[in-house]
Amino acid sequence: MALVRIDHVPETVKVNLPLNVILPDPGKIGEVAVAKRKVLYLLHGLSDDASAWQRYTSIETIAAGYGLVVVMPSAGRSFYIDQPNGQEYFSYLTEELPHYLADVFGLAPRREDTFIAGNSMGGYGAFKAALLHPELYAAAASLSGVLGIAVLQLLPDTDPRRDEFALLFGDLERLVGSEHDPAVWLERAAKNPSRLPRLFISVSRQEDIYPLSGMFHAACQSLGVQSEYHEEDGGHDWLFWDGQIRRFLAAVLGPIPTM
Repeated sequence: MALVRIDHVPETVKVNLPLNVILPDPGKIGEVAVAKRKVLYLLHGLSDDASAWQRYTSIETIAAGYGLVVVMPSAGRSFYIDQPNGQEYFSYLTEELPHYLADVFGLAPRREDTFIAGNSMGGYGAFKAALLHPELYAAAASLSGVLGIAVLQLLPDTDPRRDEFALLFGDLERLVGSEHDPAVWLERAAKNPSRLPRLFISVSRQEDIYPLSGMFHAACQSLGVQSEYHEEDGGHDWLFWDGQIRRFLAAVLGPIPTM
């Protein structure tokens, strides 16, 4: 495997961003060229960066087994949204980054060979991308994702994150029902459920945001949108997410091939 770190300045974000990419060795896994491999976009959470999945999980070993390209972008604490300050992280993720990867690595996977997943804030970003741009992905996973925006309104006034999130989203009291609300994305996507990627939701019962995933899954069911839901004991931590990314990839790609 090759581990590549790129520092570049996307036009959509206007600041230098690190980008980590895991590339399978040429000639492995059935002699499939790297440019034609399946691609997983893997998104980090609020307090991490592009290196987190590579540092804290076994994703490199998993990618080697599948011959999978893994793209790990950085998004700071942006919630993967197009921010009022002009830094457009969502446009970067769904528009500029795929074109950049095609230019640099020749990566141009078909929709059925493209997947997106993330933990915590990254789960929010992964489902936003999947529901608003279903034409891009075959499947998406939210691992302990922030799938209910009202949770941000419940932060106490003394929590400094209230001011931070207000800079991102605007008035927190108006978040529910806004463009930033996962329930709104789901309602729009449910108008044409046959176009949607396969949705995979996973959460541990010991997390503070545990109820959000179950409620989102219930909303999917009520709207006729298929989603696969898993809950089990564990924490809001990398041990849990390492197991769940394995589960997600086994669900969408099958067991890791034996050589």
